[in-house]
Amino acid sequence: MPGDVDPLLLLVAASAVILGAVLQRVSGMGVGLVVSPTLTLILGPVAGVLLTNLATIVSGALIALTLRRDIDWRRYRHLAPLIVVGSIPGALLVGAADRAWLEVIIGVALIGTLLTTALVRIPPVSGPVPAAVAGTAGGFLNTAVGVAAPAMLVYAQATNWQQRSFAATLQPIFCTMGVVSVVTKVGLGAAPVSGLPPLWVIGVIVAMVPIGIYLGGLAARRVAPAVGRRVAVVVVTAGAAGLLVRGIGHVVGG
Repeated sequence: MPGDVDPLLLLVAASAVILGAVLQRVSGMGVGLVVSPTLTLILGPVAGVLLTNLATIVSGALIALTLRRDIDWRRYRHLAPLIVVGSIPGALLVGAADRAWLEVIIGVALIGTLLTTALVRIPPVSGPVPAAVAGTAGGFLNTAVGVAAPAMLVYAQATNWQQRSFAATLQPIFCTMGVVSVVTKVGLGAAPVSGLPPLWVIGVIVAMVPIGIYLGGLAARRVAPAVGRRVAVVVVTAGAAGLLVRGIGHVVGG
């Protein structure tokens, strides 16, 4: 897509952003889960994740305004400072890894973190240390692979975080992670802006976010958050598997 824009690929990317925004409005997460593997398959691991970060900034900010009454700012303050700590090694990984290996890493990371949340029983915890670990892990994953939701989900399960507050508080967290990831990767030269598609393509993709949020607001009246989360998991598993297969093929073939 970065050169001659394929209308079909642009349609796929736009549809993924709309679906991700719908799921994020319904369940609190979805943009990173759905958009990251899709855009990475289309644009490559560096530009795809960077554009996912941009979409996450917009979706997190807009949904945070809608759900502002339920945001737990105390938890946000515990999680947010460590995002930068995790983002720096994530950016260094993006800058150092070969493209094929980066696809493998992203695929394994996505599938691994989702399996962890689904299969591993998380013991109850409390205090500042779990928040610090979750913030650091989320910052690393968001910068490296564009998906921080699994790290936040593990933290929510371990601390018995009530769903309504969790879904609302995730939005400023995701927005902050997106900003930090973009600044860190661009600042360290790990993700040059020149690698992104044309500005108008970025505008079209980002413009799909409010459309998805609006549709998600309508869907939230009828669809349970757990359903939206399951749909997101299915989509990201399929995308991550495709990315992993392509990355392994490039590594073996190269």
